[in-house]
Amino acid sequence: MSLKPLLRPPPKWSNMGTSYSSCSHSTTTLSTHSLLLTHPKSSAFKQSGFPNPDSKFHSTHQIPQTHLRIMSQKPSQVLGGKVEVGETQEGISKRPMIDFHGIDEGLVEKMVYDALVWSSLHGLVVGDKSVQRSGKVPGVGMVHAPFALFPMPFPESHWKQAYELSPIFNELVDRVSLDAKFLQDSLSRTKKVDAFTSRLLDIHSKMLEINKKEDIRLGLHRSDYMLDEETKQLLQIEMNTISSSFPGLGCLVSDLHRSLLNHYGEYLGLDSRRVPNNPAATQFVEALAKAWTEYNNPRSVILFVVQPEERNMGGQEVAIVYFRAGYTPIDYPSESEWRARFLMEQSSAIKCPSISYHLVGTKKIQQELAKPNVLERFLNDKEDIAKLRKCFAGLWSLDDSDIVRKAIEIPGLFVMKPQREGGGNNIYGDDVREALVRLQKEGSEADAAYILMQRIFPTVSHTFLMREGICYKDDTISELGVYGAYLRNKDKVILNDQCGYLMRTKVSSSDEGGVAAGFAVLDSLYLT
Repeated sequence: MSLKPLLRPPPKWSNMGTSYSSCSHSTTTLSTHSLLLTHPKSSAFKQSGFPNPDSKFHSTHQIPQTHLRIMSQKPSQVLGGKVEVGETQEGISKRPMIDFHGIDEGLVEKMVYDALVWSSLHGLVVGDKSVQRSGKVPGVGMVHAPFALFPMPFPESHWKQAYELSPIFNELVDRVSLDAKFLQDSLSRTKKVDAFTSRLLDIHSKMLEINKKEDIRLGLHRSDYMLDEETKQLLQIEMNTISSSFPGLGCLVSDLHRSLLNHYGEYLGLDSRRVPNNPAATQFVEALAKAWTEYNNPRSVILFVVQPEERNMGGQEVAIVYFRAGYTPIDYPSESEWRARFLMEQSSAIKCPSISYHLVGTKKIQQELAKPNVLERFLNDKEDIAKLRKCFAGLWSLDDSDIVRKAIEIPGLFVMKPQREGGGNNIYGDDVREALVRLQKEGSEADAAYILMQRIFPTVSHTFLMREGICYKDDTISELGVYGAYLRNKDKVILNDQCGYLMRTKVSSSDEGGVAAGFAVLDSLYLT
């Protein structure tokens, strides 16, 4: 975990520029030179997690010479795209589903080329970690971010539902964060067996001891959902309260898909106007700017806590500490990082998230909130409570012996989740049974480190996936995330709104779904 301060914002926050910075301790000033940390860490962006099928076609340096080859059960020579009418919960509707077996290979080849050029021109790129100078010299060693070539069809009614839920979840996070007893009690068993959660709770306890108040509270969240195929319900996977990633790249994919459909939509029978606008990056920046304004020090700056190996310098007061890192144990390789986290938490800077907001985002709190009558502890509006409950998937503690017995018998219906973020941590399939049996034999409290969640089975769709200049055709499933921003100064709510969306698509045979980890690609919506 390292610290990357930003310059104080200009009058109009159209962009965020990088520089170096400091934070104010309750009554004193905390400078960035107090927070010098170095953490050598491997890149979060790994090699492609996709298989290496014969369906790959040209890498970027071979575009003019290569021909498209698509892996298909029944190759077709149909010219142009073909749109089928799909089945929905209301019966037959005009839900366009592209018949990828019928798309002309030449058309796809042109779209791939245009998409790669567009990505280069518009900044839909990430650092290529195979290039030694990448990330050290601006503009050197860049590669397009992984993305889907076509937007994913998604019912407009469920998209609107997810947007409607965002302000309610924002308010819920804030209300829960203020209930220190609920957080400490709910995570008390987890604390005994999970060292990382225990350290976070210790910081939370120390803030309570010194009566530390967070008058200005800023939350930049993302609530993730999947559309269950059997029930046709939008079910929540998790609520992210720290490091809600991809608002910048996600909105660029929406722009890319609109551009492609503007050029090729008539051949595919698709309308670019059905790809919704995605203002995620702009609205997150505006939320940060409003929080900076509330801090009311025009000389102050914003400090980003990030993972790559970096150093910082300077002595300016910090208005906001934004945690792009700090959500996983590997971000705290020594006591220095924990001391820095405590120092930032103790300061008067606005934390995004604060330690209490961070704890609200844990899996255990998500499971506790799904219990009967718990939401009523924090929300008064019965309609809002009903809306939240409608999107809750099944969530259980491992002290529920009946559910554990069922999960051992039919492990494929459950996902076992530890108190971790960042992908690659969940347990699926027969591994669920093995883990539960092992925990039962051990007879310890180690089961408190996990929760059980109903496994959601979304609709499988065919699509083309782009990674490192190579296009793959595969069966995929998708996950919708909706961003939300919440800003409060004492009793005054300044901002509470949805802030765009993130669509991620992965190969259906993969359990995990991280984009940076190589399991998924960025996508957008095609409203139906």
